[in-house]
Amino acid sequence: IKKVFTGDIFAAIGLKNVITGDTLCDINNPIVLEKMEFPLPVISIAVEPKTKSDQEKMSIALNRLSKEDPSFKVLIDLETNQTIISGMGELHLDIIVERMKREFNVEANIGKPQVAYRETIKKKSLNIEGKYIKQTGGRGQYGHVVIDIYPLNLNLNL
Repeated sequence: IKKVFTGDIFAAIGLKNVITGDTLCDINNPIVLEKMEFPLPVISIAVEPKTKSDQEKMSIALNRLSKEDPSFKVLIDLETNQTIISGMGELHLDIIVERMKREFNVEANIGKPQVAYRETIKKKSLNIEGKYIKQTGGRGQYGHVVIDIYPLNLNLNL
């Protein structure tokens, strides 16, 4: 194809620095369009390669796929060290996993993301008492403690 006119649909191969949402136009007559807004992902799953040797290939595949599809996100959960992929639905993520297998030769296991549970002290509690008594004949064991608990003041410069 030597020419493409307004409204024509065409495919171009080998464009390295073009992403979804870019506008291609004559450099002497630039066209500025509003930035496209893409919806936020609504579902997330954990993904891991079936073999440890495929870890790097999986990272490359997910990086390329996320550049193609702005509604597909990838993150590494720093607490669980899981790779989490997020998309617009189960079918969307199934297609991503299938494309990893077909286009990048990476098979993956999928599952629910792990949740890192946290607990914190929200209010102070004073004079909490605990006792330990163990009597098994002879000398017994005995412990007694009274403690006060306070929430951590995050404004402190420790």
